[in-house]
Amino acid sequence: MEPSATISLTTPALLFPAISLLLLAYTNRFLTLANLMRDLYSRYKAEPSEKLKGQINNLKYRIVIIRNMQVTGVSSFFMSALTMFSLFVGQAMVAQWMFGASLLLLLVSLALSLREVQVSIDALNLQVSDID
Repeated sequence: MEPSATISLTTPALLFPAISLLLLAYTNRFLTLANLMRDLYSRYKAEPSEKLKGQINNLKYRIVIIRNMQVTGVSSFFMSALTMFSLFVGQAMVAQWMFGASLLLLLVSLALSLREVQVSIDALNLQVSDID
């Protein structure tokens, strides 16, 4: 099956700013969680509790999700660059498939981001569980 739309050299370039901003946001999320994990770990070592252990486990899971978000985001960026190269060397059909793969990777990255937000909400609920 052959893709029906044609793309120009500027089409994949449109993804560059969006992917760059996503990667920056993902990195900021990762750094925030890493700092929080260090803080919770030191608190857990000083005074172990099941609540802190649950929060640490939640953060570990979220960090894995963010790593996967970053991997798929960078892969999308890479595929966009390869799309541009393929167009540059005159391989339009290859470029179309690569651009489609780039879009799919971007969608996976966004879906993982949504999952990370859901897990984050679970973490907040754990944080305030003693209020109920």
